[in-house]
Amino acid sequence: LPKPSVDTGAGLERLAAVLQNVSSNYEIDLFQSLIKNIADITGESDLENTSLRVIADHIRACAFLAVDGVIPANEGRGYVLRRIVRRAVRHGYQLGVKDIFFYKLVASLVEVMGSAYPELVERRGVVEKVLKEEEEQFARTLDNGMVILEKAIKELNSDTIPGQMVFKLYDTYGFPVDLTADVAREHNMNLDLDGFEQAMLIQKNQARAASNFGSVEKLDIGSDLSTDFTGYENLDGTCSVTGIFDVQGDRLDEALIGEELLVLLNASPFYGESGGQVGDHGILDNDTCKFEVFDTQKQGEVLIHRGVMRTGALRVGDQLSAHVAEVDRLAITLNHSATHLMHAALRNILGEHVTQKGSLVDADRLRFDFSHSTPVTEEELKQVEAQVNHEILANSIVEKEVMPISEAKTKGALALFGEKYGDEVRVVTMGGEYSVEFCGGCHVNRTGDIGLFKVASETGISAGVRRIEAVTGKGALTLVENEEQTLKQIMGVVNSGPLELVDRVQQLAANNRTLEKQLGQLKAKMASSVGDELASQVIEINGTQVLVATLEKFNSKSLRDTVDRLKNKLGTTVIVLASINDGKVDLVVGVSKDLTKKVTAGDLANMVAEQIGGKGGGRPDMAMAGGNDVSAVPSALESVKPWLEGKL
Repeated sequence: LPKPSVDTGAGLERLAAVLQNVSSNYEIDLFQSLIKNIADITGESDLENTSLRVIADHIRACAFLAVDGVIPANEGRGYVLRRIVRRAVRHGYQLGVKDIFFYKLVASLVEVMGSAYPELVERRGVVEKVLKEEEEQFARTLDNGMVILEKAIKELNSDTIPGQMVFKLYDTYGFPVDLTADVAREHNMNLDLDGFEQAMLIQKNQARAASNFGSVEKLDIGSDLSTDFTGYENLDGTCSVTGIFDVQGDRLDEALIGEELLVLLNASPFYGESGGQVGDHGILDNDTCKFEVFDTQKQGEVLIHRGVMRTGALRVGDQLSAHVAEVDRLAITLNHSATHLMHAALRNILGEHVTQKGSLVDADRLRFDFSHSTPVTEEELKQVEAQVNHEILANSIVEKEVMPISEAKTKGALALFGEKYGDEVRVVTMGGEYSVEFCGGCHVNRTGDIGLFKVASETGISAGVRRIEAVTGKGALTLVENEEQTLKQIMGVVNSGPLELVDRVQQLAANNRTLEKQLGQLKAKMASSVGDELASQVIEINGTQVLVATLEKFNSKSLRDTVDRLKNKLGTTVIVLASINDGKVDLVVGVSKDLTKKVTAGDLANMVAEQIGGKGGGRPDMAMAGGNDVSAVPSALESVKPWLEGKL
């Protein structure tokens, strides 16, 4: 070693233990303060309880992950955070804590560590919110899983819980395997862990196969080939063919008309899909052949052009002209630059916890997935749009620089977590320092080139991850024009000008609610009078009052109300009522509770529904069904009497 030394492995906590003359890291003042606060919250008196120590350790890890912008998720760092939170909550569960408690420990952590880590103080609210929402979600998971597990255990005729059941609880409901094991032990049962592992392996293989569907197989290119990408400055260029492969990945010497191929070039203006930006498409040609490129992928330093030979033949070494589809590339460029501006706006408005979780940039739109635990409000979306369009109107220069990665980090450039970067990186800067990101994609020269930015939708795609889809340029203009046209149509329908439109619609909605209430009252009266009339059509089968009838223009609710009234009136009874509306059949079956051991409403409803092209279901004493075969209704209803005679 340049400087002789001994690595003792003594971190700050071990050094603190030595200085404080204690034998364990958990006995130092920092941990003891946390542990005592946790003991107060959980009611645990034994300060050496392992669960207290686990929770103390985990609140630190979770808080600092949340400070760094990590949100609980099902993959990557988010999955690590989710696992740690849930493990801490399970230890609280073992201490008898049934209410959410973990997020409350952030205050204690800030008290003991806030002075050394000011970011913990600054982001305390965000950390508490992230942990509380995850804890609440896990509490619901535990409640749902326990109900399902307890029911399954009661129905088992074995002392072993099948692996497939353990997997279903884990995969579908997020119920931890170790918690399933705890419940099993309480019932003196075992887990089929081999079966669980087998089910897990099957799912992983299926997921792997799905993720590879439609992708280009990794080609055996060799280490001597590379492609010089020229597409930042030019959409046309000259190049030579360095490799030809079929779609199975087999190397070819020559390509003929009609064949789908993968073509490698020494230089290319075609952008290979990466960083969320889709691959370019266009044409490769010369005087004797034409190859249509419909996608471009990237493998290492080589661009792979996937397409079809339209004319002539193509051989390795042939010289070609390359032509990227200009209109689509321009639209993609607008959307990509707008994605950077939107990312910056989201971080400004929602908070710096916002990080990119996924992106798709094509010619029609941009799609951006980001970490955020709650839906983005209409007001927040309005602010995002306004901020992005402000930057567009500023028409600032978009700078693209290649620099050492250390310089880029010093500049504050945002990097995508999980992406691999070399010693030098390309940094795209917009609006001065408004947006600074690592990016190898295609961008406008000035923000004003984007023209217009408009959010099309905002949705949640998983816990802690939101998705915004937006359009730019002509796409944004078209969206605005369509919305304006729709607004004019609504004004025409309700006979209102633009300024009075909201009041007019609210007035009509209030009137509609009043009319619906009055209509419901009328239908209730009608159901009552119809019930009295139908009572005269009742027949008796083995001491049971049976009514089968068709009513005109009754919806399912009116049919249910009528069945309820008749059940109260007739006593021991079976009732089947049908109604036809707009070519569809509604069916309601009622059975008095004293008959449900002989006849269930669900079985009877299904028997009738199968004959009218539908299906049904419900409780033993009340079921509903529907169907599309109106012509079959009379014969289906006639089959009720002989069916009941065999049951009653």
